[in-house]
Amino acid sequence: MLLEDSDAVERLAVKQLKQTFAPSGRLFYGWYIVASAGGLQMLASLLWMQSYGAYVIFLQQEFGWSKTLVAGAFALTRIESGVLGPLQGYWVDRYGPRAILRIGVVLFGLGFMVFSQVTNLWTFYAAFAVIAVGSSLGGFATVMVAIVNWFDRHRSKAVAFSQVGYAIGGMAVPMVVIALEAFGWRTTAFYSGVLVILLGLPMAQMVRHRPSDYGDRVDGLLPEVAAPITGRENLTDFTARQAMATSAFWLISLGHAAALLTVSAVMVHLVPHLTEGLGFSLSTAALMVTLVTGCQLVGQLLGGVLGDRFDKRWICVACMCAHTGGLLILAFADDWAEVVSFAVLHGFAWGIRGPLMVALRADYFGAASFGTIMGFSSLIVMLGMSFGPIIAALFADYFGNYQIGLTVLALTALAGSLCFVGARRPVSEG
Repeated sequence: MLLEDSDAVERLAVKQLKQTFAPSGRLFYGWYIVASAGGLQMLASLLWMQSYGAYVIFLQQEFGWSKTLVAGAFALTRIESGVLGPLQGYWVDRYGPRAILRIGVVLFGLGFMVFSQVTNLWTFYAAFAVIAVGSSLGGFATVMVAIVNWFDRHRSKAVAFSQVGYAIGGMAVPMVVIALEAFGWRTTAFYSGVLVILLGLPMAQMVRHRPSDYGDRVDGLLPEVAAPITGRENLTDFTARQAMATSAFWLISLGHAAALLTVSAVMVHLVPHLTEGLGFSLSTAALMVTLVTGCQLVGQLLGGVLGDRFDKRWICVACMCAHTGGLLILAFADDWAEVVSFAVLHGFAWGIRGPLMVALRADYFGAASFGTIMGFSSLIVMLGMSFGPIIAALFADYFGNYQIGLTVLALTALAGSLCFVGARRPVSEG
């Protein structure tokens, strides 16, 4: 009897896997796009977003710049990406993600090469402006448009699997630290640019815009089983103007911005806080970054499954509360065990919440104008990504530590949870 039950469970599991990944008998092409998106995000995470905190140490040593000045470059790149968002979204909806990705990858790689040659603050900021435009056009926002168009039933899982690349990149940051210590930051930056172009362009080539353009269907399903399950049955997709007329658009954007206040501050200041404030070695601090992103990786997979089964909005509320608790632990930590607790809590919250930011908007507003809607939303979201590092740096420069700054950011994350509480599904008019 137990053997029969086990065989039945196994058959059911195999059937579900086939329905998800190969509903028509062959691997659905959308999953190739997911893999390419994951690879592009891995490059951005490994070589820039997650490793920037390590670069900060070397830049301060060579140039003597304050934390605020170094964090300011990161903030300005996020502002630039946010301002670019509406235009980028329009371009992606109009010309397709592949063309925009190619341009972005080349600019991203060239930006690293320019960064390797900087001699003063202004050339440093200019190099980071090129990196910002390149990483934005060649990264997250662009590939998400493709994924949203190729998936409906498995949208949360697809977004989560694509973001696994970002987490893997973060886990590999110790490799960048080893390169920085062995070869110097200039050499590491230059060859990072070469790597971006060599690996990024083939991955960009794999990305396609809409399945109907290639004779395929959303989720790869046959017509008789292709009905949507996201709650948008019999509803028309929103235009960007219609989406911005809803309270849900603004509340999701503000909640997302509040989340990125914490994420961006940790990206830039975790390594300096651990090395300068708690006496960790650079390699040990890099291992804490790896732990955060390892938990993020597991959280993303969990978030993809939970997001396709339960109310995404309330999952986001729980994650924002977890961000709050994690930052408060980090702010008052005085030993490695508390730092580990922060890393686990923050990493899981980040991972679970991340895919839902895309999936929730797609469920609410549809796929037709998703790139443009995300672009306008980025004007608000970039406030969090930009000001998180600045807030932490200003408090650290003034008080000599990160405690007050991290506490302020924790409370902001708690306020962000209320935005998701109020972000109920809108109803389209036409």
